[in-house]
Amino acid sequence: MQGLERLIGNTPLLAIEYEMQGRQRTIYAKSEQMNFTGSIKDRMALHILRKAYAAGLIHPGDTIVEATSGNTGISFAAVGRALGHPVTIFMPNWMSRERMDLIHSLGANIVPVTRAQGGFLGSIRMAEEMAAQRDDVFLPRQFSNSANVEAHEQTTGPELYWQLRYEGLTADAFVAGVGTGGTVMGVGRFLKAAHSTTRIYPMEPAESPTLSTGCKVGQHRIQGISDEFVPEILHLTEIEPPVDVCDGDSILMAQKLAGELGLAVGISSGANFLAAVKVQGSLGDDAVVATVFADDNRKYLSTDLLRDEPVKSHYLSAGINLVGLRALSRVCKACTAVRDGAQLGEEVT
Repeated sequence: MQGLERLIGNTPLLAIEYEMQGRQRTIYAKSEQMNFTGSIKDRMALHILRKAYAAGLIHPGDTIVEATSGNTGISFAAVGRALGHPVTIFMPNWMSRERMDLIHSLGANIVPVTRAQGGFLGSIRMAEEMAAQRDDVFLPRQFSNSANVEAHEQTTGPELYWQLRYEGLTADAFVAGVGTGGTVMGVGRFLKAAHSTTRIYPMEPAESPTLSTGCKVGQHRIQGISDEFVPEILHLTEIEPPVDVCDGDSILMAQKLAGELGLAVGISSGANFLAAVKVQGSLGDDAVVATVFADDNRKYLSTDLLRDEPVKSHYLSAGINLVGLRALSRVCKACTAVRDGAQLGEEVT
């Protein structure tokens, strides 16, 4: 797996400067679209498979079977096939065509699941049923597998911590949309272990506040987050209340990031940026607020991301003037040292 490890993680940290209501601010975002398949899910896929091999839970030739809304399927298809595994992905049939095409192109089999068949929960059930019928199937179980959280506690979190530290900064808050909860929980645990005052905020669509209500409510267009349930690995009592962002505002913000700064990111990245702006507004202009740009825009070319989106009076994106960006350190030797046993706060050069 060493060759794959060189293709996943150690992404740049972007300092995005913007003006809002006459004040200049900065949001820090991990550029996760730089990963192997263009999304943050590569980290989780690699870590889960590494741990499964170490525990003897997966063997050469076993089929990897997972339920996903897209990016996780792409990651397991790519990483799984690179390791020689057949891959089968169960996913709701309303996800973007690009997601399905990418998974197919990586040699994986897709089983589309309709709303009548249970949608996302149906996808999970079907994956479990397939595993129960065969003894050569490995289920990553991204929504309940603690290795998902570990992936970000051991990689994304340390990278962000040290990249900010090299700039003389400490995160006051971290914000991320919740698909499985792995990113917000893993990064959050590392940052809070380093500085107990760091606040961790989950983000959800205003149109479908699953985290706030505890169940599926309404529909939204931010693919990859706020599915039909609260994931098992997400512990809402350990983090701040959810920050809600409108899907139309998120589309407009992602369009701005691409059209004005050349950052070709997906809709959830626009949502994460807006959530970070909202948190920064509550903490103060100088607050160090970080987030992630979870994936690139190539999975959304047939969606509303490439269409004209009406601007509504309560949207934040219209009042945000993007000034510029800086890419901070990418290679993080200290992060590898932390994974190998160095203690938090220990200088690593």
